Amino acid sequence: MTDTFFVAGTDTDIGKTLAAKALLQALNALDKRTAGYKPVAAGCHSTAEGLRNDDALTLQQASSLRLEYRDVNPYALTQPLSPHLAAPMDRVEIDSEVLTQGLAQLQAQADAIVVEGAGGWLVPLSDTENLNQWVMAQQLPVILVVGIRLGCLNHALLSKRVIEADGLKLVGWIANHVDPSAACQQENLDYLSRHLGAPLLGRIPYLEDTSGDIGHYLDLSPLTL
Repeated sequence: MTDTFFVAGTDTDIGKTLAAKALLQALNALDKRTAGYKPVAAGCHSTAEGLRNDDALTLQQASSLRLEYRDVNPYALTQPLSPHLAAPMDRVEIDSEVLTQGLAQLQAQADAIVVEGAGGWLVPLSDTENLNQWVMAQQLPVILVVGIRLGCLNHALLSKRVIEADGLKLVGWIANHVDPSAACQQENLDYLSRHLGAPLLGRIPYLEDTSGDIGHYLDLSPLTL
């Protein structure tokens, strides 16, 4: 049985990739065969091998399994926009079945998979489908990344409410200190610890250099692995 976790963010640019990398590294330290999965990545650069996304490359490098890029990121979109806007610009139609097949392929190889979302919980893939609908269909347990900054309490509690309204379980959350000058950081952490109803898996401090090992900031013991 493969442990598969979906990493959601309270907003865009709050450190989902950093948290996903930390999760993979922490799982690697438990001798798990790990794979990162970024089903849809918008904002890619051209290379000789094709379009590449920095977030997906980070997950590929943090995985203990040697994976082809296309296995990590089936939909690589050029423009750094919501997928429902970026995909038509590349003349691409996102098919949720492709996402499902990609996940199943990784689950056949890995002990643990970290799936990183795109943007916030309700990010649209098209005019008729949001990414959360695919997560619901897969019944993935959710880990919420909270960017500790002004407004984080509202964003975190709204995200919790809609995740649970979608019938999914919030199994943990990660505090990412994206704003070193934010006021009352400890007080905000204390409040969220009381009200999110899920264990705090760790605090990632504000880091100028994120290239090294950050898995040690997390404690995965509350998760059933």
